[in-house]
Amino acid sequence: MTLARRLMLGSLVVVTTLVVAIVLIAGARLRERLVAEKIDELSRDARLVALAWRAGMNADSLAHDAGAALGYRVTLIDSTGVVVGDTEFGPDARRRLENHAGRPEVVAARTSGTGSARRRSASAGDEELYVATRHPLGFVRVSLTTAPLDAVVGGAQRDVLVSGLVALIGVLVLSTIFARTISQPVVELRDVARAIAGGDLSRRPALSAPGEVGDLATALHRMTEQLEHRLTALEADDRLMFAVLESLEEGVLAIDERGMVVRINQRARMLLNAGAALPFPRELLPRDVAIRAAVEHAMSGRSTPPEEVVLHDRTVAVASRPLAPAGAVVTVLDLTVLRKLETIRRDFVANVSHELKTPLTAVSGFAETLLDDEIPPDQRRRFVETIRDNAGRMQRIVDDLLDLSRIESGGWRPNVSQVEVGGIVRDVFASVRAAADAKGLRLVADIPPAAAVVRADPTAFRQIVGNLVENAVRYTHEGSVTLRTRLSEAGVWVDVRDTGIGIAPEHVPRIFERFYRADPARSREQGGTGLGLAIVRHLVDAHGGRVEAASALGRGTTISVLLPFASAA
Repeated sequence: MTLARRLMLGSLVVVTTLVVAIVLIAGARLRERLVAEKIDELSRDARLVALAWRAGMNADSLAHDAGAALGYRVTLIDSTGVVVGDTEFGPDARRRLENHAGRPEVVAARTSGTGSARRRSASAGDEELYVATRHPLGFVRVSLTTAPLDAVVGGAQRDVLVSGLVALIGVLVLSTIFARTISQPVVELRDVARAIAGGDLSRRPALSAPGEVGDLATALHRMTEQLEHRLTALEADDRLMFAVLESLEEGVLAIDERGMVVRINQRARMLLNAGAALPFPRELLPRDVAIRAAVEHAMSGRSTPPEEVVLHDRTVAVASRPLAPAGAVVTVLDLTVLRKLETIRRDFVANVSHELKTPLTAVSGFAETLLDDEIPPDQRRRFVETIRDNAGRMQRIVDDLLDLSRIESGGWRPNVSQVEVGGIVRDVFASVRAAADAKGLRLVADIPPAAAVVRADPTAFRQIVGNLVENAVRYTHEGSVTLRTRLSEAGVWVDVRDTGIGIAPEHVPRIFERFYRADPARSREQGGTGLGLAIVRHLVDAHGGRVEAASALGRGTTISVLLPFASAA
């Protein structure tokens, strides 16, 4: 039931109750007042009749005359209770009347001088009001029927009822207006409160309601504004937290007191292979002992230090700590790259140590031998040349390492310009001509006009071409080394093809790694440092290009370099 209806029904109930109470109370009070007044009037009339009643008079005549004069029934009763005169009964009828000595008003008059009673008349058959006065000859009683009194009381009650009905109609109209005045703002406040509870913080109540309802609307308006501000702040904090968590390289997940994962960043999803929508039970996390132990310890209030485990071919460090008031935070750090770098570092140190150890051993051994003064001059010369060659080899290794370090660290950027391929190729061929002639190799350059110019750093391009051609001459014993350029949609390709020993298919993908050799013993015999192709790859990457290799054992190798038209600067 609506508030307006409740207010209307309440008003109707109250007014109806008041009207009924007024009718009942007013009727009773009016009847009492009328009865009291009539008793006083009848008492006066009875005393007047008593003054006129004398011994020897005709009581019946006196009763009829007094009744006619007063308009009431007058009854004269002797001291024994016998009716000796009555306005409404003649001599014959009086003899049939009962003895009145026991009538209540007569009994009261005998005791106190005057008595009254309201009762049904045994002789007349209606309800009458009796007043009796004691007289030396007996009792004088005056009575009247109560019907006129009841008519007066009934008329008054009807008037009150009519007035009450009119008031009830007025109250109904006024209560309807009042209920609508009160209920409309309350209903509006209810609708606004429901909308706010549903998440619509844009709703605001009207502030025009009067009295306490207006105060309530103002309070709700202020509460909504404060709630909106706080929710906005919480949403901003949540977005900031989300951005921070998603920017971490470390996987982070939070578990509440129910054991449900309530927050997890994308890094943790990837490392833990957790694709379920939030929230999800912690049982869906990987069933690794270290992860389960970290979660259990944190849920019980204990932190755990990082522990390395292998998950899905990745090495990760898992740590945890309690989350107040109950729950756990688990972090997962991917160590795969770090461990791989450590392996590369160890391999690099081992490779550098190994590459430098051989020439250092030769230099040290021959230097100690030269301390002997009895060595013939020609042998001494050979020893010195060996020391010089090994020193040069170490110098090339160190130079290549410095170049590679400078490129990888970002300390070098290509200064791109238009470079004529033919001039660079002629210079490189001139530098390796002696080594090629010693093996009987042909150096061939195939540079069509459409692919005669590349966009590259001149010094870097010279080093790229030089390393590729030197490698080709170094590992080719007969045949030829050919440099060819070709035009493509992406840029200019530079191919260096030899007819040398070739590379086994399983080694081709790794030839651009530092110190990687398909045949370590043969490579050292040829004098290579194992860094040339690694430098080529980094230089080409710095230009935004790419490098490819194709080879077959016994049939030679082709290294192809793409230098794009829009090289990186």
